[in-house]
Amino acid sequence: MVITKYGYDVVGVVAGIAIAGTLLSLFLLDEKPLRFGIPAVLILFLLCTLNFFRDPERAVPADDRLVLAPADGKVVLVAPVKETEYLKGEGTQVSIFMSPLNVHVNRYPIGGTVAYFQHIPGEYLVAFDEKSSLRNERTLIGVEQGGTRVLFRQIAGFVARRIVAEVRVGDRVRAGERFGMIRFGSRVDVIVPEGLTVRVGAGDRAVAGETVLAEIPASSAGQA
Repeated sequence: MVITKYGYDVVGVVAGIAIAGTLLSLFLLDEKPLRFGIPAVLILFLLCTLNFFRDPERAVPADDRLVLAPADGKVVLVAPVKETEYLKGEGTQVSIFMSPLNVHVNRYPIGGTVAYFQHIPGEYLVAFDEKSSLRNERTLIGVEQGGTRVLFRQIAGFVARRIVAEVRVGDRVRAGERFGMIRFGSRVDVIVPEGLTVRVGAGDRAVAGETVLAEIPASSAGQA
């Protein structure tokens, strides 16, 4: 199992606690239920932590016209929106909810140039609440490819309290490339402009870097 670099600190702390707790229990406790029960709980916690920070490889489609899922999870919303931060116009929002059991590494949904980045402090509503897009702590990342702009948001949820985004304006990025994660349950919104064909619906399952959320018309892609 490959562990994401964004989780090395947490995994290290949990592993240290598990090892120290196991050794202390085995050598200092006489009662068998505690002597073996505590190590079992600590090891289970470590395994859950490793599972959360896993970072599997993905087969990224080689097609610049595709807008890919930036996160694993369930599509909870596909709806028209008016986006005023970056697209500054009408578009379609696709929201993906990540449970603690999903892979939480985030990937760029489209290749191009990072043209917009903003971190906004906020609340910690449950991530599947529609209001979380506007009220929770979040990052906004805009990527431009030719004449097409795509905006996506990392949104901290009720449990998730840290957003990691290794993003700088001016970066040249590739679709499917890792850029960060949200820890312990969260949501990602992708907003595509009018004219793109949306390929998913509410209830669908998304796989980061593989699932196609939308498609850029061939005529628009030709402008790049």
